Parts: sequence; structure tokens; C-alpha cells
Amino acid sequence: MANGILKNLPEDLVFLILLTFPVKSLMRFKCISKAWSTLIQSTTFINRHINRKTNTKAEFILFKRSIKDEEEEFINILSFFSDHDDVFNPLFPDIDVSYMTSKCDCTFTPLIGPCDGLIALTDTIITIVLNPATRNFRVLPPSPFGCPKGYHRSVEGVGFGFDTISNYYKVVRISEVYCEEADGYPGPKDSKIDVCDLSTDSWRELDHVQLPSIYWVPCAGMLYKEMVHWFATTDTSMVILCFDMSTEMFHDMKMPDTCSRITHELYYGLVVLCESFTLIGYSNPISSIDPVEDKMHIWVMMEYGVSESWIMKYTIKPLSIESPLAVWKNHILLLQSRSGLLISYDLNSGEAKELNLHGFPDTLSVKVYKECLTSIPKGSEYSTKVQKF
Repeated sequence: MANGILKNLPEDLVFLILLTFPVKSLMRFKCISKAWSTLIQSTTFINRHINRKTNTKAEFILFKRSIKDEEEEFINILSFFSDHDDVFNPLFPDIDVSYMTSKCDCTFTPLIGPCDGLIALTDTIITIVLNPATRNFRVLPPSPFGCPKGYHRSVEGVGFGFDTISNYYKVVRISEVYCEEADGYPGPKDSKIDVCDLSTDSWRELDHVQLPSIYWVPCAGMLYKEMVHWFATTDTSMVILCFDMSTEMFHDMKMPDTCSRITHELYYGLVVLCESFTLIGYSNPISSIDPVEDKMHIWVMMEYGVSESWIMKYTIKPLSIESPLAVWKNHILLLQSRSGLLISYDLNSGEAKELNLHGFPDTLSVKVYKECLTSIPKGSEYSTKVQKF
């Protein structure tokens, strides 16, 4: 039917019309003709489709959680949702990815991205890149870099993004290598940076990089304006550590003055709120802060990269949480409760809701994404194959 209507139209007009369709429809349209299939899979069309204007109704949710089985091992589950009247509707059945991830530890299995519709799931060894819209995924090879005998290597931060200079996707991992002293405490630490080029599946180490200590929190490793961001501590303050995915250079960014003090009472998270780089400050879940005084502060950077442009946008109380996770529809915070429940908080109305989604405490991860046709890089001829889930 669509082919009959559009076959007599100019090719450039057909191109523009097809750009208006969602990914699900375009996947069906590929079967109409070889010409349409070639057009829809072309780099030009995919890039234009990624950058088309959409509203928040086009947002989808990828939700990761872990649960414990009878043998006390962790099962890692991915759930995919669309939105209808602020209700999560499953797109298809949940996926158990435990066979591709660690079953022993669930606290470091975050979702990272999205970048052009691609999202990565990673633990300390395995990285899985997936496109929820096309239901394709590929398992990347583990990093080959270890550490000398008697030393430990601890992965502290992971990022995923696109190198606009070399024109390929990358995974970056920040590790700390240290020896264990006689008293059981870690000795001096060295930073190690591994980068994986997805076009060849090749890992390499960046030379002579010394970084401040990564301050791991669940809501970090955020990609924004082609930079990945984590929290780190210097000798005197807390900073946001930025990594440029193209130049592979690091730099520090100052936090608001009231947030830069190193303290065990407060944690922080990074999200994108109304397209702005946003910092959330909240109480450490195990701190001794009086629940009545427990507050969440939300800071927005009005001009990215300019530390003086931080403004406090919201103060929320009381709302005791384990961590923030994401922003949905530009005004709804998705949060993790201390018991492992997914919570939504409407910044406009102040209403908090417990959603019917839960996992083992401190294992939830959420990414809000827009559907894209982006192909997962196939790597080299020796790489693992792109598969369907």
C-alpha cells in the first residue's frame, strides 16, 4: 500500500516522508523493495533519522535490575518499556542476560549511553552493546590488560560514546592498579585507561595518564556533548572528571561551591534535564542525617563547561533514596529506593509514585532513549557476530 502511494513520488520526497516514521514501521518498510531497504539502511538516512525533531512521547525506557536466585547468585534482567499516559507498557518480554554478565556481583553492572540509540551494559569484564529499537546486540571482547602479580586492578568507571574525528564508537574504562599492603589496605594507586574501538574490537591503553581518584556512584559515566563524565576527588575537593571521546583528553570541571567539599554524608548523580547538564545532590543512604532534614538538591549548568553558571533549580524534601537514575519526559525523576523499588517524582507537581518494578537493592539502572536505526559495528572478521534478542 505504502509502496503504491509513494512509488510515483520523487525520491527526495520519499526520503523526507520516510523520515517521519518510527523505527518499527521502517523495519517493516525494508521488506517492500530492495530500493527502500537500501535507502533505509544508508548512513545518510540513519543520521537524518537520528537527528530529526521528536517530542518526549517518542521516549522509551530500558530498565535493568538484578534479583537473587535460590543459589544466591544474581540474575540480571533487562526490561523494555514504552509510555502511555505515564504508564510503563512492556514492548516485549524481559531478557535474562545473566549468561553474559557476572552472577557473583551485581553492584557494578550499569547501563551506559545512550549514544545514537545504542546502549551498553557492562560489568568489570564483559561489555554488551545493544540497539533496543532493532533488537540487535553484540558482545565485545574483554580488555586484555591485567596487572603484575601481587597487584589488583579495579574498574572504577566506564563510558560509551562516539568519536566524531575517527568516526567510530568507543568504550572507555578507568581502572586503578594497586598492591595490597601488609595491613590489608591498598597501597599507592596508578590510573590505567583502556579504550576499545568498536570498528575493529581492538583494546589499547592510553599512555602516562594520572587522574584524581574516581568517586564511584550509580548515576555517573554520563555522555553529554561527546564527553563522558564521572565524579572524582582531588586532595582538596570533589570535581567532575570529563573525557573527550574524540581527542581522548581528560579535564576537571568544578561543581557548585556548596557541593565541592569532600564528605561521606552526601552523594551525587548526573542527569540531563531539559537538555541541560544537571547535578543531583542527595544524602548517602547509610548516613546519619535526620530524615526530617533529608533534602535533594538539583543544580543545572546553564552554560555547559562554565562553572560559574551553576544554579540551584529545585530542592526536594523529604525523599530518602538509594540513588537517582534518569530523567523522563523532562520533568519526571526516576529514582531507586533503598529497598530496590523504582520511584518516579514529578518535578512539576511534587508527586512521588512507587512503580511496580523492583530488584535487589542498589542494582537498578535506567536509560531513557529514543529509537534509532543505528547499526551496531561489526568489528573485525574475528569479532563476535551481531545477534538478535
